[in-house]
Amino acid sequence: MAEENKTLVTEFVLTGLTDLPELQIPLFLLFLAIYLTTMMGNIGLVVLVWMDSHLHMPMYIFLSSLAFSDALTSSSVTPKMLVNFLIKNKMISLFECMAQYYFFGVSATAECFLLAAMAYDRYAAICNPLLYPVRMSNRLCKQLVSASYAFGFLHLMVHVGLLFRLSFCRTNVIHHFYCEILPLFKISCTDPSINTLVIFIFSAFIQTFTFTVIIISYAYILSAILRIKSEKGRSKTFSTCSAHLFSVSLFYGTLFFMHVRPGSGTTKDQDVMYSLFYTIIIPLLNPFVYSLRNKEVLGSLRKAIKK
Repeated sequence: MAEENKTLVTEFVLTGLTDLPELQIPLFLLFLAIYLTTMMGNIGLVVLVWMDSHLHMPMYIFLSSLAFSDALTSSSVTPKMLVNFLIKNKMISLFECMAQYYFFGVSATAECFLLAAMAYDRYAAICNPLLYPVRMSNRLCKQLVSASYAFGFLHLMVHVGLLFRLSFCRTNVIHHFYCEILPLFKISCTDPSINTLVIFIFSAFIQTFTFTVIIISYAYILSAILRIKSEKGRSKTFSTCSAHLFSVSLFYGTLFFMHVRPGSGTTKDQDVMYSLFYTIIIPLLNPFVYSLRNKEVLGSLRKAIKK
């Protein structure tokens, strides 16, 4: 009996968003439409920036990198969720689980650093316009983008490496729609305290550091905007930052709550809803928020359509 209880789990069951059979097909169609729109918007933005030489500037390089990150976030989670809407056997192997968490984590980490780099870019453009080509060259921009993804890859290697110290022998049911790491800890028969502590420290440091960069950058930006005497000039200058501020508010609002907070105080359903927001909704909104408020991107899109 003792040997039977020690049987290690290598496959898990994702409970998904709901177990009601009548909702599976409607939810599949809804999230399929969201996923296709998300990929069209994000990959389309990446291709548009890459094809138009007029957009080969730091602001748009950052924007296309953010779009790629959003596409990676959505693609790491949504396809498996769509498949699970159509099948009864909602199994996922331990390897698939780790891979899903890894690529989602890489994109989320990279997005934190990219949003901070974009805030610094806006600071350099608005507060020191004459020195902008020196402070934010295309070379520095590409280095910041590369560093953002490098941090993402290294950061997740730590967490995935620590996952190998855990064993699962109690249950194989994950109460989530993807392999989110905190629900995975709850079904571990090895004490996950070290993993939890490392996640808290790394997440708190990354999110606090990048958010501080954003806050400081926008403090200087706000000060510069208030010194502009023309109301039209203030409005025009602020409009270049509004889309970025909107994305920052959505992204950090949910991430701070999910990962830098006490373990109690929220229900399982609330955790799923917050995860749904930053894995599905934010990647859907970002490309359209940035594109619809940017005349250069819209102009480039019109030219591409005409061609």
